[in-house]
Amino acid sequence: MDAMDSSRERTVRDLYAAYLGDRKDLVGAMLTEDFTFSSPRDDHIDRAAYFDRCWPKEPLFRDIVIEFLAVGGDEAVVRYRAEKLEGGSFHNMESFRFRGEKIASVEVYFGRNL
Repeated sequence: MDAMDSSRERTVRDLYAAYLGDRKDLVGAMLTEDFTFSSPRDDHIDRAAYFDRCWPKEPLFRDIVIEFLAVGGDEAVVRYRAEKLEGGSFHNMESFRFRGEKIASVEVYFGRNL
């Protein structure tokens, strides 16, 4: 793994840690100004909508465990298990695209409840 891949892997891991820690302030610096987010519920929303829709007012998760993370060039793929505060968990996969050191887009693919 080269230095750029290592840096991007760290950014991905830091994003999930910031989400768990409710540190939206840290994530803003990780994203490009024209960042987009897509999921089965959100079709190519912009940065402002991402923070509004995807960052809950109250914490939802006890933990997010990264089970697989691969970085190559300008892309990264992650499979994780999210453990809910009220119990239960689920798997998701996310595809990241980078521009330089920052995340330019994320696409989420919903997995199954465990």
